[in-house]
Amino acid sequence: MLTIAYIGFGNSVIRYHLPYIRHRSHIKIKSVYRRKEDRDTEFERQREKIYPEIHFTDDLNELLTDKEIDCIVINTPDATHVHYAKIILNSGKHVLVEKPFAPTEKEAKEVFDLAKEKGLICYVNHNRRYDADFLTLKKVLESGKLGDIIEVESHYDYYKPYDSVKNGPREKGWFIYSLGVHNFDQIISHFGVPQRVHYDVRSFNEDGAEDYFDLQFCYGNMKVSIASSLYVMIDYPRFLVHGTKGSFTKQSQGHLSSVKSSEPIHASFRVEDESKWGTLSYINELGEHITEKVPSEVTDYGRLYDDLHEIIHNGHPKIVKDEQVLAVLSILEAAKENLG
Repeated sequence: MLTIAYIGFGNSVIRYHLPYIRHRSHIKIKSVYRRKEDRDTEFERQREKIYPEIHFTDDLNELLTDKEIDCIVINTPDATHVHYAKIILNSGKHVLVEKPFAPTEKEAKEVFDLAKEKGLICYVNHNRRYDADFLTLKKVLESGKLGDIIEVESHYDYYKPYDSVKNGPREKGWFIYSLGVHNFDQIISHFGVPQRVHYDVRSFNEDGAEDYFDLQFCYGNMKVSIASSLYVMIDYPRFLVHGTKGSFTKQSQGHLSSVKSSEPIHASFRVEDESKWGTLSYINELGEHITEKVPSEVTDYGRLYDDLHEIIHNGHPKIVKDEQVLAVLSILEAAKENLG
């Protein structure tokens, strides 16, 4: 049994964590720490009552000194991740940190070094490795049907009308760190750290913060383009792959944050509708041209908690490796600096 507690109780916990782990018998959610000011409204008091199995507190020491709690999960504003991670590790508990793990590669190294010094696990919530569309892409790549991979395109786009974006409170790096972090990690998890990276980061707004990026990860003769924009209105493919023997395209699973649901939210664990399945077109060993639909895998962010359980209790190696996290942060920092 892995007993966990949370620092923070925002949209990330409610939508991307709890629904995927509440049914897992080997995971126990015991406590949540929230600042007093974050709990002190009638709406929030009623919200906490929706989760009677969870103990809510505004005393962080309750979590840090509770001997039953194995691991504390940080779901707070990005700038506070390193601060809380060090407090938790120094209290003798394992920690899972929401992405982006840290503002800089240097700060992330400090936290990883502290965890090693304490003999504890510091893990990062790169849960988008378990997206339906990415898992389906991996299945196709691992099948070998495409031959040698020449080019991969990864798109994750929105459409935000200009007037709704330009006046928002945005800072340089906000889009790359909130969204690019997922896409960069997905590609690095499968292909490794790129040999070189080309950066194209742009702003179309008065505040100068980015709303478009297109990074090219180069692996020898293979290129992976990772692009996101706030100005894409059509349903563009989430992944597009070309190899020496064929091509594959996969539509996006959609923006889960836009799905309306009352709390507590329940994960569906259903296979996507066939209209969203990928299309694989290739030449088989007999020289025949085959076109087929590829059934989607199932999104399950709880798999990262399964990993964490095995790492902490059974000594399994990390799936999300420290060096991968550091590589992603290094690329994020460079992308932010390359904003044109």
